[in-house]
Amino acid sequence: MSPEEFRELGHRVVDWVADYWSTVDQRPVLARVQPGEVAAALPASLPEKAEPLDAVLADLDRVLVPGLTHWQHPRFFAYFPANSSPAGVLGDLLSSGIGAQGMIWATSPAVTELEQVVLDQLREALGLPESFARSGAGGGVIQDTASTATFTALLAALHRATDGGARRAGVPPGRFTVYGSTQAHSSLLKAAMMSGLGEAAVRAVAVDPTTQAMDVAALREAMGADVAAGLTPVMVQAAVGTTSTGAVDPVAEIAPVAQEHGAWLHVDAAWAGVAAVCPEHRWIHDGVEHADSYVTNPHKWLLTTFDCSAFWVRDRAALVGALSILPEYLRNPATESGAVVDYRDWHPQLGRRFRSLKLWTVLRSYGLEGLRAHITNGVRQAQHFADLVRADARFEMVTDPVLGLVVFRVVGDDQRTMDLMEAVNAGGTAYLSHTKVEGRAALRMAIGSWQTTDADIDTTWDALVSHLS
Repeated sequence: MSPEEFRELGHRVVDWVADYWSTVDQRPVLARVQPGEVAAALPASLPEKAEPLDAVLADLDRVLVPGLTHWQHPRFFAYFPANSSPAGVLGDLLSSGIGAQGMIWATSPAVTELEQVVLDQLREALGLPESFARSGAGGGVIQDTASTATFTALLAALHRATDGGARRAGVPPGRFTVYGSTQAHSSLLKAAMMSGLGEAAVRAVAVDPTTQAMDVAALREAMGADVAAGLTPVMVQAAVGTTSTGAVDPVAEIAPVAQEHGAWLHVDAAWAGVAAVCPEHRWIHDGVEHADSYVTNPHKWLLTTFDCSAFWVRDRAALVGALSILPEYLRNPATESGAVVDYRDWHPQLGRRFRSLKLWTVLRSYGLEGLRAHITNGVRQAQHFADLVRADARFEMVTDPVLGLVVFRVVGDDQRTMDLMEAVNAGGTAYLSHTKVEGRAALRMAIGSWQTTDADIDTTWDALVSHLS
C-alpha cells in the first residue's frame, strides 16, 4: 500500500468512524446476537488473495457491528465509561502510525521523555502529592489497565518486604497477607494469585453498611490478628471509587494502620481519580500523600482511548528493584550511564506502546477547562438522575451518589429490581448493570460519556418508569 493509497483509505476509515459516532444513538445499546452467531458468519480460513478495504468495511457493517455492545452509545450506563473521544482516537492513530517501541529509553527517547513529562503534568492537574513527581524519589508510568498497576504495586511491596528476596527465591508460602475491603476490585485477588501469594493471602475487610467504605477498625483488627499469628502484612489497598457503589475508603485513616505494620499502601482510584481535575472534587484524595502507589485511568472518564492507566509510586527504587532485568541484547550506553529511565523496569511487560502520545493529545486538545467541564457535566447529570429517583416513591436510593454514579433500586423485593433492569436492557434504549449492596439487589447508573446529553438521562428514566410493573 503506497502512502497515497493509505491516505485515501484512511479518509474512508475516519469517515466510517465519524458516521458511526453520529448514528450510534440510533442503535440498540446491547448486541442482538446469539452465542456463536458472529463466528459462524465469518470464514474459517484466510483468503489466498488480498481483499480490498471495501470487503473489510462491508463485513464490519454486516457481521461485526450487530454483534457489538456499543460502549460509545450515549445511553451506555452499565459500567464506568470507556471514552473514545475524537482527540483520543486521533492521538491513538498518530501513535499507531509512528509505531515506536518504548521498552527502553534508547529504543525511542521521545517515547520515554514525553511519558515522564505528561505524567508530571497530569499529577499536578489532579492535585497529587509532590512525592509522586519524577524530580524526587518517585515517578509515574502508563500501564495498560489498573489491574496491571495493582499487580505491579504488589510486586514492589513484596520486594520491599523481603528486601529483594521475593525476586531471588520466590515468595515463602503462607507468610504474607494482603488487605482490601469487601468492595475492592477483583484485580486485587488476581494480583495475589499471579504473585504466588494465592487467594488465601487476601483479607476482605468489612465496610460501613451505609457508605460501603472500608471499616478502619476492622482493618486494624485483621492486621493485628495476622501479626499475632506470625504473618506479615505486605500491602493494603484503599479504594477511591469502588466499582459497586463508588465508595471512597478513608485513606487518611487507613494510612497510619498500614504504616504501623510496614505494609505498602496502594490507592486504587481507577474510575474516580480523574475527577480531581476539578478542585471541588479533590476531597477524594485526602490522605493520598501517605500512599506508596496510586492508579487512575484516563481511559475511563478522561476522554482517552483505551488503554491508558496512570500509575505513580513514591519510591521507584522498590518498583525497579522488583522488576529490573537487563539481558545482553538490551544493554546500551544510555542505560548503563544511569541518566535515563527504562520503563521496561516499571511493569511486567517488556514491550510498550506510545500511549503517552494519545494522552498528551487529549490533555492539550481539551485543556484543563474542557476536562473540568466534561467531569462537571457528568456529575451534574448524575445528580439530576438521583433527583428523579428521589422524587418517585416507587424507587429508593441505595447509597448517596458519588460523582457520576447513582445506585438505586425499586422499593420492594429484589426480583422487581432485576426484572426492571432486564426489561430496559432488552428494549435497547439504555444499558444498566446491577450489584448487590448488603445482600440486596441494586441498579447502577454510571454516567460519563462524552456524547451523553440531558435528554439521554431523561430518556433512560422514561424507559425505567414505563417498564416498571
